[in-house]
Amino acid sequence: MKLGKVEFCHFLQILALFLCLSGMNQAELSRSRSKPYFQSGRTRTKRSWVWNQFFVLEEYMGTDPLYVGKLHSDVDKGDGSIKYILSGEGASSIFIIDENTGDIHATKRLDREEQAYYTLRAQALDRLTNKPVEPESEFVIKIQDINDNEPKFLDGPYTAGVPEMSPVGTSVVQVTATDADDPTYGNSARVVYSILQGQPYFSVEPKTGVIKTALPNMDREAKDQYLLVIQAKDMVGQNGGLSGTTSVTVTLTDVNDNPPRFPRRSYQYNVPESLPVASVVARIKAADADVGPNAEMEYKIVDGDGLGVFKISVDKDTQEGIITIQKELDFEAKTSYTLRIEAANMHVDPRFLSLGPFSDMTTVKIIVEDVDEPPVFTSRLYSMVVSEAAKVGTIIGTVAAHDPDASNSPVRYSIDRNTDLERYFNIDANSGVITTAKPLDRETNAVHNITVLAMESQNPAQIGRGYVAITILDINDNAPEFAMEYETTVCENAQPGQVIQKISAIDKDDPPNGHQFYFSLTAEAANNHNFTLQDNKDNTATVLTRRNGFRRQEQSVFYLPIFIVDSGSPSLSSTNTLTIRVCDCDADGIAQTCNAEAYILPAGLSTGALIAILACVLTLLVLVLLIVTMRRRKKEPLIFDEERDIRENIVRYDDEGGGEEDTEAFDMAALRNLNIIRDTKTRRDVTPEIQFLSRPTFKSIPDNVIFREFIWERLKEADVDPCAPPYDSLQTYAFEGNGSVAESLSSLDSISSNSDQNYDYLSDWGPRFKRLADMYGTGPECLYS
Repeated sequence: MKLGKVEFCHFLQILALFLCLSGMNQAELSRSRSKPYFQSGRTRTKRSWVWNQFFVLEEYMGTDPLYVGKLHSDVDKGDGSIKYILSGEGASSIFIIDENTGDIHATKRLDREEQAYYTLRAQALDRLTNKPVEPESEFVIKIQDINDNEPKFLDGPYTAGVPEMSPVGTSVVQVTATDADDPTYGNSARVVYSILQGQPYFSVEPKTGVIKTALPNMDREAKDQYLLVIQAKDMVGQNGGLSGTTSVTVTLTDVNDNPPRFPRRSYQYNVPESLPVASVVARIKAADADVGPNAEMEYKIVDGDGLGVFKISVDKDTQEGIITIQKELDFEAKTSYTLRIEAANMHVDPRFLSLGPFSDMTTVKIIVEDVDEPPVFTSRLYSMVVSEAAKVGTIIGTVAAHDPDASNSPVRYSIDRNTDLERYFNIDANSGVITTAKPLDRETNAVHNITVLAMESQNPAQIGRGYVAITILDINDNAPEFAMEYETTVCENAQPGQVIQKISAIDKDDPPNGHQFYFSLTAEAANNHNFTLQDNKDNTATVLTRRNGFRRQEQSVFYLPIFIVDSGSPSLSSTNTLTIRVCDCDADGIAQTCNAEAYILPAGLSTGALIAILACVLTLLVLVLLIVTMRRRKKEPLIFDEERDIRENIVRYDDEGGGEEDTEAFDMAALRNLNIIRDTKTRRDVTPEIQFLSRPTFKSIPDNVIFREFIWERLKEADVDPCAPPYDSLQTYAFEGNGSVAESLSSLDSISSNSDQNYDYLSDWGPRFKRLADMYGTGPECLYS
């Protein structure tokens, strides 16, 4: 019978294992006579035993215990007097021994990958004395491996990348498989690699597991990802070996192997001439199959008649070329522009220069479209001047505007009144001549900035704007005056020639050469004996005293008219009055008081004292008013006598619990001030006799009739009720008024004979409701009897 390769390998393995086990079992016991062994008081030669390793095949699947080996001592004569004992790892649980024969068996399936060997100890004992006849010896049971574990890729699945267009043999990634079988025994753990999926693009080295490229010029743009299946097989790949697989995802990374190319050789765009500066005219893009930095481009205008009018930039996100306007377009000046634009890669790979230039050219033609434009002024800003003395209707200047379109429509002018609210100026609608419409005042407004509107006659919606600055020229039309309001004083003890004030002047006009003022006293004041004026020739003047000593009793205030003349042409003048007060001064000449009335006051009474007296009088008046007001606001006296006004407690039962503890103080006087005269009062300090009174008649009916009547009726009934306690008590039961469906919730009259309400259940509510149960239950008729 012919054997295959697999069966032949298995046969050789079993034969080798059988020979090994036979040799061990035959040599498992041997005698050594090297050392004497003393036993039971007599001398004899030591009969020691030496064990070799026992081998047990793993993964035994039989039903009977697996025979491991045999222990035997030459002391054993076969008569059953020797007993064998086994101890150590797995003794009794995994390995058992026949104490008579010394045969060792394994009772469980063993796995070398869990534990490769077991260390045990054996001993031979005399069965009768239970003493050792041989010294204890240690031996090892080694688990022999079989190929029961397949290779595994612990790091899989794998992902890797390799640049496109890589040469054959470029390393991609290394995969590694591990086998749990014994690498020192046989080929169970010897693994070889092979590729099951991924040919012919990739290959794998059988021994190392390194994956390499197998085809040249793999193009990412054609296919950018590959899925490989790698197999690892033990037994050096022979038949019967176990195998495991893993997947490897290989991505081709991009290289710059594609130059940019414009899809078209020329482009054309129409742009209105009114498009503002910096507006986008067009977007163009050169196609590049690469991605990332390899697709980054730059654009530039290399030729054409629009170099200064347009510019191109790149959009970093889309890699588009953006054409924008740099200057205003004018259809009447130029109707079209031609641009020659180049696109080039920013990052070029020298390896692929042979594929061609990594740039491309295209032509862009921009057509300017005519639009109806507003009129345009010949100047953006007109500067004009006019004197403030100009009469109404004086011509100031002229503005001019024209229609820039080919139609050259007539233009009409007007002033934007938002810039000339006071309507100082007019403009001729046809000629653009600006004239004055009101008298002008430079001191009010020195410069007028107005806006002139130019409107097309054929299309009023088209409006152009021109700006005019009108400067008002000054004339001498304002007389000089004091620079400020002077507070001038002179001491009573002043000496002649003493300076008491230095004055200056201002003028609202603005002469070209500056102001020059001349100061003098008026003719009627020139010869006064009190004061004189000195012109300092520097636009200031000094006021000096002319006599010795001033008295407030005689004259406390002096008025000095001063004549001021400017240097205008013609010159203007004005008379300004300087008020001078006579004051009492200290030794340093500092004014203390300037009031002449101080001499009129009684001796010893100063102004401060007079103010204090007035303040006291006002305070007393305020206090009197407060007292009168508070007296008027006092409450009216109560009806009841103050001697009999006894303030008691009102027990409120407007809640569901609390019992007698729920009480709070209440002012009975609030209920007594009812402006109603009742019938004869009943004493409350004694129990009244039983009376049946009719409802009282009210002499005056107040506003709240219902509630007042309800309260008085309950008080009246309580006064004549012999069962009422000897003090005022008011129960509040949230009276609902007339017409209530539930009627009154009050139980003040619940003890009357016509009451059909049964309150016997109150006695079942516990001690907190005992008082209510006694009052309203069917027990005694009176609580206080």
